[in-house]
Amino acid sequence: MVIPALYDVLVEHRRSQTLDDAFTHRMYLWLVDLDDLPRLPGIAFRAADHLGHPERSIRDNLDAFLAAEGRDRPARVLMLAHPRTLGHAFNPITLYWCHAASGRLTAVVAEVHNTYRGRHHYLLDVDDAGRARVDKTFYVSPFFPVDGEYRMRVPEPGETLSATVVLRRPDEAGVLSTAFVATMRGTRRPATRRAVARALLRHPLVTQRVSLAIRRRGISLWWRGLPVIGRTPVDVDRGLGQLEPSELRPGA
Repeated sequence: MVIPALYDVLVEHRRSQTLDDAFTHRMYLWLVDLDDLPRLPGIAFRAADHLGHPERSIRDNLDAFLAAEGRDRPARVLMLAHPRTLGHAFNPITLYWCHAASGRLTAVVAEVHNTYRGRHHYLLDVDDAGRARVDKTFYVSPFFPVDGEYRMRVPEPGETLSATVVLRRPDEAGVLSTAFVATMRGTRRPATRRAVARALLRHPLVTQRVSLAIRRRGISLWWRGLPVIGRTPVDVDRGLGQLEPSELRPGA
């Protein structure tokens, strides 16, 4: 597979607990090698837009996280994400596929961002189908508390991209049930200059529009009567605990 690559993606969000609601939007994502990041005018993959020390590389920060979890340094890491485009970056989720020198997949890391500038890494030990389960430990939506579990399916993309994140949390009877499902479906094309220019024209200001769409949806859900669950000090710590002091920003 030629790297870097672009994926034309359809994203769908559906919540089914308390309030039934769904929406879709189209965008594009990059699949890049962390040791050979593309360099194009107006586009940049910056460590400051991801978890870790902003003065180190994305690769160094990911290696530090894996080392803290007792994992060896991968020989190769592929990342699926938005770059910083025209000065703005926002990735609700960034996925990293970590490989040994043999090419064997050793781990997947899901980096989750919320709209409060919080960031968190989930280390996933996936099965052959790319499936993993992990407890939810990070505040994301203002309409869900920090409880329950994620069931993720994140196989490494090839000609197509197919990823699913399912949030299961206690219902009124205290039984874990599906509360929210996010899916990404896409098709790949090489990241030629022509393809990048086409993507920028078809999806202008893509990261700004993703951030705006999330906020607009939140306002819509609040207007429809869905109660807001505020962050506690513990939730704030969860979002910032892995950041270096120099990364902490007022209001984060």
